[in-house]
Amino acid sequence: MMRLNKLIAQRLGVSRRAADKLIASGQATINGKIAEVGTDITDTKSVLINQKPLPKASEYLYVLFNKPVGYVCSRDGQGSKTIYDLLPKEFKHLNPVGRLDKNSSGLLLLTNDGNLHNRLTHPSNQKEKVYHITLNKPLTDKDKTTIESGGVLLTEGVSKFQITHKNTWLEIHMYEGRNRQIRRTFEVLNYKVITLNRIKFGNYMLGSLAPGDYKVIN
Repeated sequence: MMRLNKLIAQRLGVSRRAADKLIASGQATINGKIAEVGTDITDTKSVLINQKPLPKASEYLYVLFNKPVGYVCSRDGQGSKTIYDLLPKEFKHLNPVGRLDKNSSGLLLLTNDGNLHNRLTHPSNQKEKVYHITLNKPLTDKDKTTIESGGVLLTEGVSKFQITHKNTWLEIHMYEGRNRQIRRTFEVLNYKVITLNRIKFGNYMLGSLAPGDYKVIN
């Protein structure tokens, strides 16, 4: 027996939350009847999505990619270049885990494993992320202490992370993943982030992978 959202997440390569939304919108049926969120399933062949069978179970694929600056992580770039322009066609169905904005670079994991996506990105799991950044001016000891201790207030709450710094170069260790959090935190203190490169996400490391390159991992 398996929870329906888990089955859909595995077969479609989406998160369980996305699977729940799909179920709630009435797109999933079991034996011809509209499914409900929270349903358990024993016969996977009876599940249809928009009247079509789920893809057959296949091996999960995990790809480490060094995202260059100037590319967005969405498939529809809306005029911008996307990471999928740099990846082989057989990777087009993979979803990025933890996005990087257009002006940021570094480690990006792509996979069709919805469970892994959820484990790495859910706030309760607190996976460490490490970034190397440069600022437009040296970080003062006072502002470093502010960020590490009390934190900086953003619209959605307080932002805190640990910093190793030398002049304008910083290494940041954090466990959150809010939209443009690092850039916005420094903007509040009147700094501008010039470069931002992610080198670690959970147990995954960028290593010597060159910008624009990728490798399939286990």
